[in-house]
Amino acid sequence: MKRHILLMWALVCTASATLLFSCSKDDASAPDPTQGLHKISGGYAPGAGLTVDIYSTTPNVYTGYQRFYFLVKDSITGQTITEAPITLHPMMDMGMMQHASPYENPLPVATNQLFEGSVVFIMPSTGGTWTLGVRVTHPVTGAIGTYTSTISVTEPTESKMKSFTSAHNGEKYFVALIEPAKPKIGINDYELAVYKRTSMMSFPADSTLTVMHTPEMPTMGHGSPNNVMPAHVGKGHYKGKVNFTMSGFWRIHMDYLHGTEVADSTQYFDITF
Repeated sequence: MKRHILLMWALVCTASATLLFSCSKDDASAPDPTQGLHKISGGYAPGAGLTVDIYSTTPNVYTGYQRFYFLVKDSITGQTITEAPITLHPMMDMGMMQHASPYENPLPVATNQLFEGSVVFIMPSTGGTWTLGVRVTHPVTGAIGTYTSTISVTEPTESKMKSFTSAHNGEKYFVALIEPAKPKIGINDYELAVYKRTSMMSFPADSTLTVMHTPEMPTMGHGSPNNVMPAHVGKGHYKGKVNFTMSGFWRIHMDYLHGTEVADSTQYFDITF
């Protein structure tokens, strides 16, 4: 009987150890939510009891529409925070003056542990110093703090950021090319984000323009068929289709109308692949 009891106890201990090892192994092999992303910066949000790490899909930050991913953790426990209000505050300091830029705040609930937002940098850092403030509220204590990071912004080889002063009302508009991020032969998604400057600190999304595009391959002397004009889908984003019939250098001529009045027809985006 005693031997039987000892045998049963050994089996229970073995099973428990196996289960414990299995759980530890599963925890250790949990996928990293930042895998494939590039860390831009990270640090404390003073007063909130939180840390904020900023990630991007690219190692460099460029002028135009830039997506950011924010990993927020409790600074004491190290626990990842997946629900929290976050607001972004981009700022360019040019010495004698400052200005903000368009941005989109993350949703208050993270996806795969990351909060996603975006900033449209309207100029490179050669003109001054960009900082990005990330204001976050601790979901348990309600404490609020801001992590501020200096962001180095460079101009890409082919600009993804255009601006114009409208001929119909004299207002300043900024247009960021979002798609195609990876152009290919055939039909591509075409997406723009349009913003209007109402002050040096305010760049609200604009939905009042009619947007048209005409792709041209200048070196070959032809365009392409089956393009779909961008239509507003919300928050200043316009989506359509652009057809690249072959690889090489393409110029996408842009026309912006306000009603029947031409706002601008001088801008274009160059895409080479």
